[in-house]
Amino acid sequence: MNKKLEAWLEQIGCEGELEPVAADASFRKYYRLTSTMHSGIVMDASLQKESVVPFIDIEHRLYEAGVRVAKINTFNLEEGFIFMEDLGNVHLADVIEDDFELYYGKAIESLIKMQNVDTEGLPAYDKEFLRFEMDLMKEWYLEKHLGLTLDKIQLMTLDTALETITSEVLAQPQGVFVHRDYHSRNLMFGCTDDLVVIDFQDARVGAVTYDLVSLLRDVYVELHPRDVERMALHFRDMKGLDVDDETFMRWFDFMGLQRHIKILGIFARLAIRDRKEGYLNDIPLTLKYVVDVASKYAELSGLVSLLKSV
Repeated sequence: MNKKLEAWLEQIGCEGELEPVAADASFRKYYRLTSTMHSGIVMDASLQKESVVPFIDIEHRLYEAGVRVAKINTFNLEEGFIFMEDLGNVHLADVIEDDFELYYGKAIESLIKMQNVDTEGLPAYDKEFLRFEMDLMKEWYLEKHLGLTLDKIQLMTLDTALETITSEVLAQPQGVFVHRDYHSRNLMFGCTDDLVVIDFQDARVGAVTYDLVSLLRDVYVELHPRDVERMALHFRDMKGLDVDDETFMRWFDFMGLQRHIKILGIFARLAIRDRKEGYLNDIPLTLKYVVDVASKYAELSGLVSLLKSV
């Protein structure tokens, strides 16, 4: 336990029992504080202090846009601590089978609100960043995880595919708030059954389908393809986008390819660099998404062949 964290809680009059709760893929740690006087969640970001200011900034932006987020009670920027509202333990992933239509309907409504968040000053999901993310797959998944050394033809095939995906992503509407990890483990239900958004501090400005793909082609939960397409088009209609089904689903598919190619690299990196080997269990579904979706498009046949051959 971080002694500085305990000292800070004592200083602000919030002593009590600290119980570890599920961590995320970052170096942040979370604890549930329970005492006779206070309860809440304590975030210890002392190893990632630079993430605290963006967290507070984005939390405020989301709140101003009417998106339900955990209330921040107090914080310590110097040490990297935040004391916030306790939302309980129920995530979207826990209730999907209870009422799919209700809960995913709420998630899409929340997403549309979220896309109206003020984006001034947020970094852009530009061409360079889209490629930077996808290049993680080559380094961490193909080379370090699988131990491969790609030859010249394979490198050209991969580069061509990634350039095609980047161009397609940038061809769709841009300029909306992007959470970047809007999925079943980062959506919770508070005591009033409101959908609450968490883990938003890495937000950027980018494509209209990014968070929709995160939600419907979730790397932790596989939805039926018919439900994915139906809910994707439902989002389009609620958003009021004047685009035909085929074009919108192409936007959705290519955005998903960018995201899932990146995630293959991130999951491998988490296992190798950060020793979080549990993420290796989520690689098969992520790879399945990439191969299945890329197989729909002739211009990505080389990528499909490459991934099937390794």
